Amino acid sequence: MKRTLVIVAHPHLASSSVNRCWVNRLNQYHEQATIHDLYSYYPSYKIDSSFEQNLIENHQNLVIQFPIYWFNCPPLLKQWLDEVFTYGWAFGALGDKLRSKKVGLAVSAGIKKADYSQTGHYKYTLEQILKPFELTINYVQADYQPIFAIYSANNEPDYPDKITQTDIDKSADDYVNWMKKLGMLI
Repeated sequence: MKRTLVIVAHPHLASSSVNRCWVNRLNQYHEQATIHDLYSYYPSYKIDSSFEQNLIENHQNLVIQFPIYWFNCPPLLKQWLDEVFTYGWAFGALGDKLRSKKVGLAVSAGIKKADYSQTGHYKYTLEQILKPFELTINYVQADYQPIFAIYSANNEPDYPDKITQTDIDKSADDYVNWMKKLGMLI
């Protein structure tokens, strides 16, 4: 059984600076982690729920990696959650397949961190915006972990507060260290 399954849900992974860098860095840990790119695997949005459930069952931990889209996740990830975290498997009388698994979110946000605060432009922290994920993970009795995030991951040419490639590379190292700290990588 591999240590960690990383569900990557980025609709344009090839053109993503951050998420692509994170995946490349995690590929160095291929003996411990499985990278599963949903958009590559399901271009027609037809999810094989039993395959996905088997994949999760064959890993000790789960990381869900995605860019923040309209203060939420990309649509295929929402569909994946709806179709994979099902009654009788993830919750309900016999639904215990996620019980006690460590589950963490690794997210990239296009907006600077100061805007994600009580006094910032959006009035909410990223943790508050991602609260529905925490509630879902707790509902299925998994072990919700603190989020890992990078801010200002914006590809728009005129965006003034863009992170640099050095910042992105450092975030990939920080991501691996976050997983190690949580026991998801050794």
